[in-house]
Amino acid sequence: MTSFGPDIHISINRLLARLAALAEINPIEGTAGCSRLALTDHDKAGRDLVVSWMRDLDLDISIDGVGNVVATMAGEIDGPPVMCGSHIDTVPTGGRYDGNLGVLGGIEVIETLRTAGITPHRPIAVGFFTDEEGARFQPDMLGSLVYVGGMALEEAHDITGIWGKTVGEELERIGYLGTAPLPAAPPAAYVELHIEQGPVLETEGFTIGALTGVQGISWTEFTLTGQSNHAGTTPMALRHDPGLVACRAAAFVRELALELGHPQVGTVGRIELDPNLVNVVPATATFTVDVRNTDNSVLLEAERRITEFIERAADEEGVSVASRKLARFDPVAFDPTVIDKVEAAAKALGHSVKRMPSGAGHDAQMLARVCPTGMIFVPSHKGISHNPAEHTDPSDIEAGANVLLSVLMELAAQ
Repeated sequence: MTSFGPDIHISINRLLARLAALAEINPIEGTAGCSRLALTDHDKAGRDLVVSWMRDLDLDISIDGVGNVVATMAGEIDGPPVMCGSHIDTVPTGGRYDGNLGVLGGIEVIETLRTAGITPHRPIAVGFFTDEEGARFQPDMLGSLVYVGGMALEEAHDITGIWGKTVGEELERIGYLGTAPLPAAPPAAYVELHIEQGPVLETEGFTIGALTGVQGISWTEFTLTGQSNHAGTTPMALRHDPGLVACRAAAFVRELALELGHPQVGTVGRIELDPNLVNVVPATATFTVDVRNTDNSVLLEAERRITEFIERAADEEGVSVASRKLARFDPVAFDPTVIDKVEAAAKALGHSVKRMPSGAGHDAQMLARVCPTGMIFVPSHKGISHNPAEHTDPSDIEAGANVLLSVLMELAAQ
């Protein structure tokens, strides 16, 4: 039971139709997935479509200097809105739910209220943030980081992404270089609906996750420089092979994560060798290390031990090491009151609910710096995400969106 009555529910068919329509912008052939990297022409097309739905609902739309878009439904009083949202950019091999569900679920909540003739006490806003994925411009969660004042706008504009263009250049090119002030005025609260992107809810039989926080994330790029040479004539003992060190590092990252135990995770997701030829000892190896933990002290230990191992292995092989930090975010704890409201709303609607941390990064962790924040998870089939096979059952999507509706109205009533 909510303060606005038990019979107000979102339209799952309308929400699914919008998810499908957005996924039709640069679909991945033969799959249900799509590919819209930040600030590309495909991202512009997705933005234009979502903004058209916001305009259809007569919302007050603002666009800021890093391309974040926020649409607000007026309340009975003025003041900071209760906000929801997420992102609509994808990784190159994206699904149709990651990020998109939080934005389109928020639009659906507002349309549900409009259709029912309900005006919230406080304004309610829905937004989408630029380059959450970090697939084109790093760091990830870029738009929300700038939104809360964690990075200067000028610094963000100067970031160069893949294909050699800067954030500022691409925002201007696609027409989303806005004028709304940054950092933005903090909302009254922020709630993000998202797919889990992992297997826990489905495996344990829960419909809703009430997120307690987001684990810390560390991304580092290492570049090893050795000696390119003939693969057939260079004795093993005389080689200076950066590829060997990269492979040893990848194995060590996994071994360390297992040693430190759950919830420590570690991944070497990209290795690039030059000249990358079958019969040539490589001259350079560039690779990334992604490590995450909910405990910042353990995360710091993992970072230290990985760096020490790579430096020692490089010295043994006679290659040099350079590194640069791509992203580093401490673990984030969400607001206890918002967590309680998510849990209570799920139970009131008859859904099983589990309190849990997030293993992935989200815009919500940035908003948590400036306002009470929480998240709602719904199950991901087989835990698959960042993959065109990403899937969440319509019944779970409906459950999550109705929990979002309930929580936003409870927060807006305060």
